Formats: sequence, structure tokens, C-alpha cells
Amino acid sequence: MSNQLEALRQHSAVVADTGDFEAMRAFRPTDATTNPSLILKAVQKSEYRPLLDRVVRDHAGASTAERMDRLLVAFGQAILDIVPGRVSTEVDARLSFDTRATVERARAIMALYAAAGIPRERVLIKIASTWEGIQAARVLQSEGVRCNMTLLFSLEQAIACAEAHVQLISPFVGRIYDWYKKNQGAAWDEAANAGSADPGVQSVRHIYEHYKRAGVPTEIMGASFRNVGQILALAGCDLLTISPELLGQLQAAEGGVPRQLTPPGSTVPPGVPLGEADFRFALNENAMATDKLAEGIRAFVADARKLDGLLEAA
Repeated sequence: MSNQLEALRQHSAVVADTGDFEAMRAFRPTDATTNPSLILKAVQKSEYRPLLDRVVRDHAGASTAERMDRLLVAFGQAILDIVPGRVSTEVDARLSFDTRATVERARAIMALYAAAGIPRERVLIKIASTWEGIQAARVLQSEGVRCNMTLLFSLEQAIACAEAHVQLISPFVGRIYDWYKKNQGAAWDEAANAGSADPGVQSVRHIYEHYKRAGVPTEIMGASFRNVGQILALAGCDLLTISPELLGQLQAAEGGVPRQLTPPGSTVPPGVPLGEADFRFALNENAMATDKLAEGIRAFVADARKLDGLLEAA
């Protein structure tokens, strides 16, 4: 009998959410996603520390920012030797509110991949879904640089990303779930908010239905899962990026996985373009999305600073 991981592949592309090469070899994902937190976790392991040491040794005169990018690209190159598809490499979250700096940093990362002989279609530049980040992605996409918009928690963010013609969005399931669970406190009913009733699952489903009904070509990749139930409830989403722990649970579980998301048969034209003022107001009205976007940027910045420290101390 097939296991749930193999069954899930029939409906969604499976992506590894990790910087662990051995996990990628074990679970055979199509793509892989990384972020500062995952890279920080990896380079603190003895088997991955040589990547950081090599970057420091070979580029001793470079700035910390350049060495950071070279470290991210070194991980990306190694990942692309394992996965058949794409790797997502993140622009420094400290630039999340600076469109021009984000564009320049993304171009620098892509130049490093090009110098290593990596085709640009195998790289996704990961950018936080702020207004400034989305506008940076608009510029990059027009230059042929494919973008993965991360820290996405609301339909308004998804609509703005679609209008910028981004390649892929990563709506965060688990962090939405976390917010509602914390917000409700003792009143939270885990069973009543599981599976298709999970608020994070419902958010992705809403985005999926909007995109497919409007004929938006942007790929949707569910991300940030807390349990297998959330993953199974989104079978049929274009892609799902999953941690090694949850990939292991899926692989260990026998049985089929029914498709949960199916594109609607009818389509409607997209609505009125979402301008900056409307975007900011809608995001402000969504307390969960506002809180989690800000919190996510702070967390990635904190880990980027820790990576800086490791690079400077090596």
C-alpha cells in the first residue's frame, strides 16, 4: 500500500522546507525552500559548518552582506545538486521596506547563481510580502527573475502579488493557526478547528479559489505547517512546502490522500487593481496578518543578525 507522502504527490508538488541536505535526499522533494532561520540552524551542525568556513576563507575581504549572500547561494547550489526543480533563496529581511535595495540585493544573488552556472529558472528569489517587497518583485519579474513571496497571511497580499505577476506565493498556514489559537486562549477548541476548519487552511483555500477563478497563473505553495492534518486538508494546492519532521510522518503513514482543492469550473475577470493605500488599509484592518507579517520579519531579521555574527567571528 502506498504511503501518504507518495499519495500526496499525486495532487501537489512536494517541496522540502529545510536546509538539511540529507533530509532532501531521503524525501525526494521537487523543490526546496530556505530562509535565514533554516540556514542558521544548518550551519550550526558540524556537517554544514564547512560551507560557512569556506565562504569566509574564500571571501575574506568581502562585506558581511556579500558573504551572507555567498553563503545562501552556496547552500542553494548544493540543494540544486539534490532536487530536480528549484531552490528559494531569501533576500535579507532587513530590506523588507526598501524596494530599491531589495531589487539590488536580488540582482546580486542572481549574479552569484549565474556565475556558478545555475540557470535562472531554477532559482526563486524569496521576498517578504510587504508593499515594498511586492513592488520589488514586480520589477524583478519584469527582468525575468522569478520571485517567491513569503510571509503572506491575507487575500489582499495575495491579490497584490498576482497584480505584480509574481511566480509563486507562500501563504503561511501554521502561523495563522498559531495566531487564532493564542487569540482565543482557553476558548480554543482544537477539534473544532482541525482539518478543513483550521483558520490557516481556510485562508489558503480562499486564496486558491480566488486565484483559480480569476485565472491567475501565480503558483500557490502552502507553507508553515504545524501538523499533518493541515497538509492533508490542502491536497491539491499547487505546491506544499513541508518540514522534514512532517515529511517523515507522511511517509510513515499508509493510505491514500483524497484531493481537497480543485480549480472551479467557471472563471471571472479580476477586480479593480489594488493600490498602495487600499493595500495598506486592508492589511491594517486584518489584525492577524498585520501581527504575523511584522513578527515574521522581526524573527528573520534576528536570525540574519545571528548569521552575520557567525560570519564575522569565523
